[in-house]
Amino acid sequence: MAYYFKGNGFSFEINKRTYIMGILNVTPDSFFDGGQWNSPEKAVEHALKMQEDGADIIDIGAQSTRPGSVLLSEDEELEIIKKYIPAVTSAVNVPVSVDTFYPRVAEYCLENGAKIINDVSSKMDRKMALVVKKHNAGWIVMHTGNASASQEADYSKCGGVVNDVLAFFDKAEEIAAEYSISRENICFDMGFGFGKSHFDNLELLRNIDKLKSPERALLTALSCKRLVKNETGADGYDRVFGTLAADTLAIAGGTDFIRVHHVKEACLAAKMTDAVVR
Repeated sequence: MAYYFKGNGFSFEINKRTYIMGILNVTPDSFFDGGQWNSPEKAVEHALKMQEDGADIIDIGAQSTRPGSVLLSEDEELEIIKKYIPAVTSAVNVPVSVDTFYPRVAEYCLENGAKIINDVSSKMDRKMALVVKKHNAGWIVMHTGNASASQEADYSKCGGVVNDVLAFFDKAEEIAAEYSISRENICFDMGFGFGKSHFDNLELLRNIDKLKSPERALLTALSCKRLVKNETGADGYDRVFGTLAADTLAIAGGTDFIRVHHVKEACLAAKMTDAVVR
């Protein structure tokens, strides 16, 4: 039986191959590439390059979620994203995802060509749910353990981080169903680096097969994160090698989507891994 992550204007059959989500940060302070794509022209150029390199989705974000970052207000984020969304969505032929937890930002982006909301809040907010339902959008929901990016949650009382993530996925499906949002509209993100210790992140990576089920779309976002830096000691472009190793393990565990800064490298690694494990 075939299962999908789909919505208005896009459809990905999961369990079939790995899909690549290319990161387009238009923030000045993102941890890895902040400030590089700080004009609509540069953003479009980079989006088109990622599409050419094989990206299946372009994920654009105007809010940095790195540890210690300053939180933009909804109005501030909306003001920034308005400069980019129409240009990017009209330039590329792949679905555009928007990295936001603000309902008004999501509404504007979906009205202007975006197809997916990448929501890192883990709140399953009522207003956001209504926006997703209204537009038949894709909704990526991320586990944080109810902690911020700079905090570490305590998972000892729930039997460990893997159990907590599974419980969150189950609860997220229940909440989505309350708003008549189909399971096929939902993609699950384990939230590497959000509310997790170094040990928690490694434990998740080891146990992705326990988090994956055929009917659930699963996204892994490890690209160049602190986990990679801490294990390899690498900085800059050199973090891509640890990222590719981690993503290969995630694909072998069953993840459907990987969110990456370096699209061409990720595509090549994913194709080779898929040939073995799919």
